[in-house]
Amino acid sequence: MKTKFIFVTGGVLSSLGKGLAVASLGALLKARGLSVTVQKFDPYLNIDPGTLNPLEHGEVFVTDDGAEADLDLGHYERYLDVPLSQLNTITSGRIYYRVLNKERRGEYGGHTIQVIPHITDEIKRTLLKIGESENAPDVALVEIGGTVGDIEGLPFLEAIRQLRSELGRQNCLNIHLSYVPYIQAAGEYKTKPTQHSTKALLSIGIQPDIILCRCEMPLPADLKRKIALFCNVDQDAVFTSVDVKNVYEVPLKFYEEGLDLKVAMLLTLPARSAKLEGWRKLMADFEESTKRKITIGIVGKYVELKEAYKSLHEALVHAGVANLTSLDLKYVNSEEVTKKSAAGLLKDCDGILVPDGFGYRGVEGKIEAIRYARENKVPFFGLSLGMQCAVIEFARNVAGLDHANSAEFTPENDQNVIYMMEGIEYRQKAKEFQNQMSDKSDEFRLGAYPCVIAADTLAAAAYQEEEVSERHRHSYEFNNAFRAQLEEKGLVISGTSPDGNLVEIVELKDHPWFLGCQFAPQYKSRPMKAHPLLKDFIAAALKKSGK
Repeated sequence: MKTKFIFVTGGVLSSLGKGLAVASLGALLKARGLSVTVQKFDPYLNIDPGTLNPLEHGEVFVTDDGAEADLDLGHYERYLDVPLSQLNTITSGRIYYRVLNKERRGEYGGHTIQVIPHITDEIKRTLLKIGESENAPDVALVEIGGTVGDIEGLPFLEAIRQLRSELGRQNCLNIHLSYVPYIQAAGEYKTKPTQHSTKALLSIGIQPDIILCRCEMPLPADLKRKIALFCNVDQDAVFTSVDVKNVYEVPLKFYEEGLDLKVAMLLTLPARSAKLEGWRKLMADFEESTKRKITIGIVGKYVELKEAYKSLHEALVHAGVANLTSLDLKYVNSEEVTKKSAAGLLKDCDGILVPDGFGYRGVEGKIEAIRYARENKVPFFGLSLGMQCAVIEFARNVAGLDHANSAEFTPENDQNVIYMMEGIEYRQKAKEFQNQMSDKSDEFRLGAYPCVIAADTLAAAAYQEEEVSERHRHSYEFNNAFRAQLEEKGLVISGTSPDGNLVEIVELKDHPWFLGCQFAPQYKSRPMKAHPLLKDFIAAALKKSGK
């Protein structure tokens, strides 16, 4: 097999930044001229995170082929700038689902179904598909979600233990990310948590090749030697993952420590130097961006957990850097926005953005925020539901449709300017689940679809292309029955599906910058290649600020 595998596990506690560590190492290996991909294995029993509450799990990331994935896939795509797919995101639920379906079809010949070998074999089959594809990458990084010691993660750990012996040490590498706490009262770091975490891995039969220590400051050499001694790794195989002000600095920090060099040596990868000019320029641009700042109001209903808008947050940061501007992202709970309170909550915003979401809670607040942006000429950007709310607001307050709404919220209303269009061939998540989808998961328009851009519009100025591809995650669409009426009142339709049937982008002409799109542009933004629409939105907000 051409592909070499790097398995990354986490210990001591969660939220150590395994996803960022994996993405950063992948970026370094790609900078060495290798083709790289990443897989994420999540131990939870949901088929995917598509139906999970964002306040519990964070955002759902969407790939070109319609996979609803953990937010870590967003990190992978942003750092590696490679499109991922259904193959790159796997949950325990999906693994068990496949095994049980095979058992029902009699594929196991009447044998008792067990975790070993049936579940672990299915995990290994899924892993190896990456290396068996026609365009198999040189390296596949595989992040095992959760923490060593979690019961639900044991089948995945057993599967990678088996693969190590089946593929050989020269084709598999185990990296363990652990926490090394600094005890302020004692004035020293403590290595015992890392020792116990590694011991837990060893009890499963996995010997780490590299220990990556999450800590506040770089560890002294004697402490690294101690960890190497007690965790049975080479002295030059203990690295630190220190706190940084900017997450895009992590690849450069890993490079300074020599992490990519050690990985290349252990896997006998080509001895090339990493080309990091782009990352260094990015950090220089970040530094330049600190010289001016503008405020962007984000009006949503999941603002209690910023991870619910992770890709959007990062995409706005990219757009700010592209304009050499830092952003103060002001999250505003849409349930608190009313016609009376809008001015007080949003008056200091140089731009207002209403993100995607589901359900009626907070929608009226979003509509009032959009009204404030339209009437006060504040640059506005609406994403998915944000665009739909912009259409509703325009219909109510400009076109005279007093009861305008969405069929998602008022099914019997005869002024639903947003509705679920019949006859559309919606893309389902994965063929294997098409007939078993719940009501909350079917009829979604998921994944990448083409969009034709109208000339002489804000969208055309941003994209500089006649047709683009963008990712979707929604059920409801612009209702064409009201299209002519709204256009007559000044609504500009600047992006549609190639057949002209589905409205993808709307704008206003008599406004500095007012645009809504049915898709989610944040999924395709990259740190060194900001999304065109977000870049122009920030440019308009910067112009308004006078800075």
